[in-house]
Amino acid sequence: MAQQAEAPASAEPVPATVLRPVIEVQPDLVPSAAAVPTPPPVVALTRPGLVGVDQINGADTAWMMTSTTLVLLMTLPGIALFYGGLVRRKSVINTLASVTAITGLVSLLWFSLAYSLAFMPGSAWLGGLGRMGFTGLEYLKDAGKVAVSHVAPTIPESVYAMFQLTFAIITPALIVGAFVERMRFSAMLCFIGLWSILVYAPIAHWVWEPGGWLAQMGVLDFAGGSVVHINAGVTGLVCAWILGPRQNYGKEAFEPFNLGLTMAGAGLLWVGWFGFNAGSAVASDGRAGLAMAVTHIAAAAGALSWMFAEWMVRQRPSLLGLCSGVVAGLVAITPAAGFVTPRSALLIGLVAGVACYWGATGLKRLLNADDSLDVFGVHGIGGIVGALLTGALASKTIAGVEGSVLTQLVGVVAVMVYSAAVSAVLLLLLKATVGLRVDERAELAGLDISQHRERMGG
Repeated sequence: MAQQAEAPASAEPVPATVLRPVIEVQPDLVPSAAAVPTPPPVVALTRPGLVGVDQINGADTAWMMTSTTLVLLMTLPGIALFYGGLVRRKSVINTLASVTAITGLVSLLWFSLAYSLAFMPGSAWLGGLGRMGFTGLEYLKDAGKVAVSHVAPTIPESVYAMFQLTFAIITPALIVGAFVERMRFSAMLCFIGLWSILVYAPIAHWVWEPGGWLAQMGVLDFAGGSVVHINAGVTGLVCAWILGPRQNYGKEAFEPFNLGLTMAGAGLLWVGWFGFNAGSAVASDGRAGLAMAVTHIAAAAGALSWMFAEWMVRQRPSLLGLCSGVVAGLVAITPAAGFVTPRSALLIGLVAGVACYWGATGLKRLLNADDSLDVFGVHGIGGIVGALLTGALASKTIAGVEGSVLTQLVGVVAVMVYSAAVSAVLLLLLKATVGLRVDERAELAGLDISQHRERMGG
């Protein structure tokens, strides 16, 4: 540190007026040190706990409540409309009912058990039971205390739990696209309920709870490339294999009910995805802003990339291809959104559009699976592409950590193997007990009539 020169003892004293600032401020307008509010110290937590309400950041809380609403909008009505427009008229109601029922079922399972298994500290493999049975999430007005999660200490835990619930809802809702038009409604409810607890919650713990083994390894998944999309895609593929193809699959054209609904659903997904990715910053800050920008760039690139790939192969672009490309770009940027630059997001979107187009066409034929609405081709392949490119393109100046393709590959394989194995066991168990598939007559009549005694008007 530079030393300040001392004035000679005989030096004339400096007039007080020289020491004043050029612009004088009235003394009574300057707050005293005691009057300036001191920000409360950040509480370091290793598990959810109670803090003073003054620890809560209002801007972060408002943004996270908004993000929660946006992500729920992705499922209801986003996924419902997207899928409802793609199935045949005779199974539209069943598709909409499946998405709606999943939202209710998973919500209750989340607060009763799954949230605790996913986000409470426990082992490297599974969380503890400290929040089971609709407990926790306290707000104590008289004591001035509120519960917060150690993962998000600046917002109420009730908000964080609700935000994570929307991810737990949309993941099984995505799986619906793989088995539409042939799975019994009761079997679907049993499968999704068990799957949410035995598959989704453990994988979320591995990746997003700081003590999870993939988190400890350094796997990067900002908003759910592995937890949501690879998980849903692989499970969807297993569902398609075990259920078998729809009646007359490959023998007759299966015309979508209404591509206008699909376009509306895709638009809601695009808008809602800002909550999905930017909300995963768990703060109203610069990282959230960057995540929003790269999300939009990747979606736009994915749409055009798929469109041009389809244009080259089939000599014409399609609305369905554009909508699918939007989703492909959004899926692939999800694990990378808080770690990459806008240029990297452009590359991710371009690669994802082409890769997912192949996943929904050539790869689908190679796998010989009637994955009805290309859940694996878009979400599985898009999630894999995004996860690996995150390892290659993550910027340390943004992420604060180095990316590793090898580490990301370990995470991808672990999620794929566990998701596929447990999903297969659950499906085979249900097949042997309650039965998975409607009979041939009910399927040909359509699930709207056979499962719900309802029919689309018009």
